Parts: sequence; C-alpha cells; structure tokens
Amino acid sequence: MMALDRRAVLAGAAGMAALAIAPAGIGQTPVPGRPPPRPLPDAGRQIARAGLSGRVAHALVDPDTGDLLDRGNAALQMPPASTMKALTALYALSRLGPRHRFRTRVLRAGDMLVLAGGGDPVLDTDALARLADQLVATRPAAAARFAVWAGALPHLDEIAPEQDDHLAYNPALSGMILNFNRVHLGWRHDQGAIRMSLEARARSLSPRAYTIEATAREQFEPFRHRYDGMREQWSIARSALRGPGGRWLPVRRPALYAGDVFQTLCRARGLVLPAPEVIAELPAGPEIASLDSAPLADLLRDMLLFSTNLTAEAIGLAASGAASLTASAAAMGRWLQQQGLGGGFVLRDHSGLARDSRVTAGGLARALVRAEGADDLRSLLKTDPLDQADKAPGFTVAAKTGTLNFVSNLAGQISGATGRRAGFAILCADEARHQATSGAELPEGVLSWTRDAKALQAQLLAGWNARFLQDPVADLR
Repeated sequence: MMALDRRAVLAGAAGMAALAIAPAGIGQTPVPGRPPPRPLPDAGRQIARAGLSGRVAHALVDPDTGDLLDRGNAALQMPPASTMKALTALYALSRLGPRHRFRTRVLRAGDMLVLAGGGDPVLDTDALARLADQLVATRPAAAARFAVWAGALPHLDEIAPEQDDHLAYNPALSGMILNFNRVHLGWRHDQGAIRMSLEARARSLSPRAYTIEATAREQFEPFRHRYDGMREQWSIARSALRGPGGRWLPVRRPALYAGDVFQTLCRARGLVLPAPEVIAELPAGPEIASLDSAPLADLLRDMLLFSTNLTAEAIGLAASGAASLTASAAAMGRWLQQQGLGGGFVLRDHSGLARDSRVTAGGLARALVRAEGADDLRSLLKTDPLDQADKAPGFTVAAKTGTLNFVSNLAGQISGATGRRAGFAILCADEARHQATSGAELPEGVLSWTRDAKALQAQLLAGWNARFLQDPVADLR
C-alpha cells in the first residue's frame, strides 16, 4: 500500500471523532424546561456535511439475517485497497484452517542437498539460521550440489506490475520466501565515495547478500534493476543517496537469495555448501531438517495488523492451489459467491494492490459477519483501527483499513455497549484522482483527503452505534 504516515492521517481522524453526535434516547419526549433531544445522526447527512470529493459507499448488516440496516451506494463497485486482506483471511481460514503451518525443509537427494520452500510468508534470516543449526547437527555427508526448490507456490516477478519496481512492498513471490523478499540497502559517504551494503537483515542476524549488488551512478531514474543470470544488480542515482541512510529494496530472485543466505549461515557453522542453484522439480529424498511456521491464525493476525501484501498473496495462493495469481483471485471470488453474499466482487489479487479489483460495501459487510470463518476473523482484526477509543466511548470496532492514494476504506464488525453487533463497510474513493496518482508517493492533497475520510468514518460509526446498537430489545447477536 502507499506509504502514508498513518499516525499523521489518523491523528486528524481522532480529533474529528469528537464531532460525532451523542446517542439520544429513542422515543424520548421533551422534558419541560429542557431542550428537546437531538435527532439521531443520519449517515446521508453526515456524508453530505463532510463534503469529501469522490464517492462514499456504506453498508451496515445484521449478522443473523444479512439484512442491510443502513445503506448508501451499497451495490456500487469500489476499489477494496487493503480491506481485501480481510476477505483473504476468511478464505484461508476456510480452506486451510487456523492451525495450518507452512514447512520449510532440507532434503537429501543422492549427492545433493535441497532447500525446499513451503511458501512460509514470514520466514526470516533468524529462522533460517535455526534450520541451519538443525542441518549441521545431523552431520550430513559432503554434498556435490546445493539446490533450492521454490515450486510450492507459482513464481510472480512482481506482486503488482503496475507499481514501481523499487518499492519494497512489491517484490517477487514464489514458494521460497525470505525476509518478505526484501534486502536492506545501506550507504554512507567516505572521502567522496559512496560505500554501500546489502544485507539479509532480521532482528538478530544480518548476513551479507552476495547474489545482489548495488552501485551508485549518475542517472536520471532513481533506481534501475537488471539480472545477469548470476546476480541481481541495482543502480541507484547518486542524487538519491545524499547523507548516510538505508532502505529496503525488493528481491526479484527469491530462491537464489534464500540459497545464498542459507549457504552463508551454514558456512558460519562449519558446513561448507556449494554455490546455490535453483531447480524446477523437487527430487525424491528423505527430509533431514525442517522448520514450521507459526499457525495460520497468528500469520493472519499480523498480516491484518501490518497490512503485509506478500503475506496476503502467499496465503491466498496456498489456499487456492491455483497456478497463477489471476486464477487464485478468481477462485476466491467464486468461494465468496458460494457464501450467498450478493454480487459485486471482481477480484484480481489477494492483497488489494491490483488496480482493477472491485468490491461492494454490501457484499464486503456481509462477508465479514456471515461468510465461513467470520467468527474466527473478529479476534484477528485490529481493535479500534482509527485509534479513537478515548474519543468515541460506548462501542467497540474490530476492522481492517484500506488506504491507497485517494482511497480510504474501513470494514469489519461494530459492537455496542449492549453487546449487539453488526458488520459494516465504508468505502471512500475519488477514483479520478486515484487513477491519476497511482504509484505516486504522497501526491498533493492526499493527506488532507485521507484525514477527512477517516473523520467521516469515525462519525458514521458513532452514528450507527446511536441508531442501531443501543436498543436492548432487538438483539442482533
């Protein structure tokens, strides 16, 4: 997703939440000498007062019946942005189960050792070091070849080809994933020269990445990338390297990168492996070391909290078993249709980065309370995603945000003080400005627009709490 400063954006929303109209008693009669109770907030009037450019679609859904309690443009197809990840989480929970784990293995096939990726989306250098410890402890016989197999998932050169090549959230993807397929570039100036380093950085370990190189050049484009069959090579404009600094770069050859790092980790433990090669077919052979990921539910919780694009795509592909991202997204769309949630889903990926994916507020709101896995999903969603608990007491929200340039969405579940709950979706998009600024970093006006959209979302939530979640008689649970 676009690298907005979420704290700056949400701070404005939190401040605006104080404008939400306080709940008033339904059917109250005026008390002599007191002003009459305020009318309950109306979503249409709130949206009109906000004056947000573009269009707003919203839906509030009874979780038992699927009926729309409140709606506006509920059947309008809108960009999902990262709310797509909530749909991916539902799909993965249904297809794989919350206790599913991804396994990374080392196999022995004759005179060859094979590092076999299992599609673990959160494998990092520290975890790969634990796998190296296991392997070394077996005292394996010398290997004539060392290979990496990444065929557990299809290979994608980029998650979203329309995004810029150098963006760290747009790496390649395959069944062998390491450090979210990112490499850390650091640079410093030394007597007129620019010294650069590329590291497979994790929390504890940061070995050098030997299969990736970077050089500083006089060039117009900030970044250029090429692959010569042995190494990835980045050239970076000198003008982009003023002062010491660092940033993440995407990895385009993830299997080679993981093999390179694993070879380094094994060498540090006294086991010398040949240079890694990438193989297309997994040979038969016994497993001599393995490492399992955390349970899927834990991976999904982090994916929803940090909005990790690669995790969403890897898990979605694993859930469908499809041979391409397009086919996988289509399979997820068919699954949603089979849930009886209504039409309007046009899915092109699992993360929400794809330019032409579309959802409706009505379908999205129904999915998050009525699709298979919805009961498990609530505990995985972020509580109070607008960071406004102190500004809007009386109800709780568990939801997923979705932010792109001039797109700001919120979808999840809302619960009142009485325990009544409902599913909701609020989709805000100025599609003309969104299309005009696709891929740009912080285009003019996007921060103020997003702040206003978040403020409107806060007001709609407070209004729904006042209108629909305070009556203890009609229990929506």
